[in-house]
Amino acid sequence: MKSQVRILLVEDDPRICQNIHDYFFQEGFLVEIAREGLAAQKMMEEKKYDIIVLDINLPYKDGLTLCKEFRQYNTHTPILMLTAFDDLDDKMHGFEVGADDYLTKPFFMREVMARVKALLKRSKNQPVPEAENILRMEDLLIDLSTQSVSRGKTPISLTPREFNLLLKLANAKGKLVTKRELNRDIWGGSLDENNNTIEVYINFLRKKIDKPFASNLIRTKVGFGYYLSSHEH
Repeated sequence: MKSQVRILLVEDDPRICQNIHDYFFQEGFLVEIAREGLAAQKMMEEKKYDIIVLDINLPYKDGLTLCKEFRQYNTHTPILMLTAFDDLDDKMHGFEVGADDYLTKPFFMREVMARVKALLKRSKNQPVPEAENILRMEDLLIDLSTQSVSRGKTPISLTPREFNLLLKLANAKGKLVTKRELNRDIWGGSLDENNNTIEVYINFLRKKIDKPFASNLIRTKVGFGYYLSSHEH
């Protein structure tokens, strides 16, 4: 028997909360609801969910803080953030603290469901190298068993999205990874051609992986994509 998908819905607007709950319920999902930040925090700490749908503007504790604190001990459960804002800086902040996807109100319920199903699918099908749990590039080490990253003896803290992006580049073993491939495998094809989210995330990675160290590993082939190497191709 197929296990039931467990969703934590954190939303303080009664109408929106009810609409999302009913739509998920009709799809056969098990939905638990939190209407404010502190209640959500307790549920996130004590229970396991397949995905969390998290509003940003909440009483007592906002969604960005909840997401950031949750990622300190859980890096794998997908988080879809909801907000009334449509500002790029707000979206980037959400991604920085560990959100996997972002949806701006108002939205169609079919779009919420599509995003949720895409995140669930990706969370169950993360690419894992067959032969080893450790990936190395020069002094960069990626430990898949603990999802940790370091250069030399220096640990590097990454968000789940940053980790998956780095892992995609590392698995290519120095070969070019195109923006189309990154959009497909990391963002589920949700980004349009004019979206700069990939560039923003590459910049996040460079600040953590390259900037503090003597040599650079993340390389760009302008107009094509990115690769990991200690030398320019």
